[in-house]
Amino acid sequence: MSWDYPNPYILSLRATAADIDEFDHVNNAVYVQWMEACAWQHSISLGLGFAEYQALDRGMAVLRHEIDYLASAYEDEALEMATWIAYTEPRLTMDRYFQLRRVADDVTLLRAKTTFVCIELSSGRPKRMPTEFVQGYSRAMLPKDA
Repeated sequence: MSWDYPNPYILSLRATAADIDEFDHVNNAVYVQWMEACAWQHSISLGLGFAEYQALDRGMAVLRHEIDYLASAYEDEALEMATWIAYTEPRLTMDRYFQLRRVADDVTLLRAKTTFVCIELSSGRPKRMPTEFVQGYSRAMLPKDA
């Protein structure tokens, strides 16, 4: 697979009949669900699952999605969603980049960027990232020149 950036976290996927819409391709909302699943699995792999979020009373909430739908996915296709992390405003927000590729022909179907803001779970208000977030997410952060 050809990825946009080095060292991606990769989630393997397969388009099912439930993902297909009236146009006989994967519905655009499903791509967003796959992005969320990939982001969560990556966070968990970094030791920052929901249990850790609850213990720290902090979480990363979506502030903005930017998605380019480049080509369609179809039922039973094997796909891979990759993600990378980049901080935008130290300790408050971070960007996560995504790329979805079809395994059979290595075609990129989607490129996206999601901006997350750190919130206090108990209030829903923006709060600085705790040290555990900074340390955990920085292990997977893209270099500044990427």
